[in-house]
Amino acid sequence: MKIQLALDRLTIEQAVAVTRPVSPYIDWIEVGTSLIKEFGMDSVRALRNAYPDHVIVADMKTFDNAVYEFEMCFSAGADIATVMGAAPLVTIEACMNTAAKAGKKVMIDLLHTSEEQLEALQMYSDAIFCLHVSKDQQEMQGSTQGTEGFYVPPSLSGEGRKLAFAGGITVDMAQALTRIYPHVMIIGSAITKAKDPAAAAKTFYQLKKE
Repeated sequence: MKIQLALDRLTIEQAVAVTRPVSPYIDWIEVGTSLIKEFGMDSVRALRNAYPDHVIVADMKTFDNAVYEFEMCFSAGADIATVMGAAPLVTIEACMNTAAKAGKKVMIDLLHTSEEQLEALQMYSDAIFCLHVSKDQQEMQGSTQGTEGFYVPPSLSGEGRKLAFAGGITVDMAQALTRIYPHVMIIGSAITKAKDPAAAAKTFYQLKKE
């Protein structure tokens, strides 16, 4: 299991700084959508340069223009880029092909993805599938991962499927999630807004040993 630190609503300097004390306890560093939208690929390059030994995830949430956006992310130093599961299949296919050519990976964000589309996405066995409770759902509806249990669509529950979980995950939720054996747990404010981010990150990291 990997611990992915989500960096959102920060400046580049803040993102680099907040990651420093927690870096021994995380595996992947996510350059969040808000960072990319505000600062472009400079944000990806900065995190790549600051943390050369970590996997860098560019949370692009691509919905179109797949080849251009994914090549841009990989050229800036990302190891993984994200595409929305609700995007046209031709777009997702282009993301998968672009990543394969670059020796990189794709994370498919399943936010608001229909059951019909989920069935079609089964073919992408190399992808990481992210079950995601959005910021708006968290802030406006009070929803988080685990609010109604950890639902894994039957189409994605096959053995060997790489699943990531994101959305307001706390330590208690993360502990419950370990029973599902996720490939990635994506943690944001539970680390970045903690009084002691390093201690918080270490607590999540120790769950990998349970």
